[in-house]
Amino acid sequence: MNIDFVEYPDREMLALVLADKLASQLGQHLRTSDAASLCVPGGTTPGPVLESLSATDLDWDRVTVCLGDERWVDGDHKRSNSRLLRRHLLKDKAKDAAYIDLYTGDAEPDDAVTTLNTRLQPIFPITVALLGMGNDMHTASLFPGADHLAAALAPDAPPVMAIRADGAEEPRITLTAPYLRNAINLHLLITGPEKREAFERAQKLDPQEAPIRAMMDNLTVHWAE
Repeated sequence: MNIDFVEYPDREMLALVLADKLASQLGQHLRTSDAASLCVPGGTTPGPVLESLSATDLDWDRVTVCLGDERWVDGDHKRSNSRLLRRHLLKDKAKDAAYIDLYTGDAEPDDAVTTLNTRLQPIFPITVALLGMGNDMHTASLFPGADHLAAALAPDAPPVMAIRADGAEEPRITLTAPYLRNAINLHLLITGPEKREAFERAQKLDPQEAPIRAMMDNLTVHWAE
């Protein structure tokens, strides 16, 4: 395991510094490449980071953004990660970024897998991936006990898979472990003592019990109380 754990005095400082770090890594990549890709998590925790990032000077028209996972709901649904992303990131200077929506409108996420695997192929390896983590140590929609977790953790997993779990209210579509952990720059954002304790516990567990464990090589963790 190669983990860099960065502790911040407060969440505001974390959001500003982390947004600057992500922008810097994207910008550095764009100096030697035609395009870059950014993968971000859903949920409310990354909101302040994405807000800061949206105002950053960057060649956004050369950046493709995607989510690490999505609930299988319409983009206007209150539980849609895409809705949060449009609200917090895909605006201001970042409005010029390309966006690959994981929700295709198909009846089930399983029906979208082939299309999404083709659509996402050009963004790999992901330039910068920002992950989140739940108290149950899931990341993206890689939940402990999920129906296809072993396949999604496997080295030969396809880029995306449909997944269902007791801990997830809706069916999900998720990027798989190898495509997330092979990002050129890999970050994890967590806040609060419970998440820190869960992350420390995960280091001693199997990825089947703690899927975040599969991401712990060359990972930078950003934490604030």
